[in-house]
Amino acid sequence: MCATGALRGGAGLVRLAVPEGIWTIVAAANPCYTTAPLPQDDHGRLSAVALPQLLDLVRSNSVAALGPGLGQSIPLGDMIVALLEQTATPLVLDADALNVLVGRLDALGKHRGPVVLTPHPGEFARLLGCDIAAVQAQRQELAADFARTHGVIMVLKGRGTVVTDGRRIYVNTTGNPGMATGGTGDVLCGLIAALLGQGLETFAAAQLGVYLHGRAGDLAREQFGETSLIASDLLTFLPQAFQRRP
Repeated sequence: MCATGALRGGAGLVRLAVPEGIWTIVAAANPCYTTAPLPQDDHGRLSAVALPQLLDLVRSNSVAALGPGLGQSIPLGDMIVALLEQTATPLVLDADALNVLVGRLDALGKHRGPVVLTPHPGEFARLLGCDIAAVQAQRQELAADFARTHGVIMVLKGRGTVVTDGRRIYVNTTGNPGMATGGTGDVLCGLIAALLGQGLETFAAAQLGVYLHGRAGDLAREQFGETSLIASDLLTFLPQAFQRRP
């Protein structure tokens, strides 16, 4: 979903790095991206020995999206920290790339390039060490404070997705409740990465990605309704979202 979201977002070449055990399955899912099989541990997650290859992959690409399907383990957390500390490639961090940073947020300040975080309220609450209700009560304030403190772009998903660099705040108006289904966040992660890779300024890439993502969801709702909307529908309607005027 993330890789195809990047393709639909205009990325010229997308490479999907996955544990070697699922390489053939993932490669067969979409012939439009290339794949990179990496060593895995006994649980099918990326192994610590994959780090040198992963560093090379990140350094050799114009942007990297990390997190969807990653899983959680101490070695995986170490790998995300190493990527933050040892690369300058723009990064979009989502899902488990956020979860493994709980208690290790100082690594964000060590990255030499732009970083975009795309948590849903539950993931953001874990990063802050609070509950979801507290996040939802102060969405803009908490997101802006986090972005300012850690020098990142925050994309706090949910109704009225908040995009902020700590100074500027954008509250999105596109999207609908039918998008609250598994995989839609993966599409957004890939879409923002694609826009970053095309040279957009980091805040602008996040802002445009969020708007187009929600617009695709609204177009999908017109076709399928909210109840039946699934994440892959966004991939179908992203081309129209790019083409249609607001």
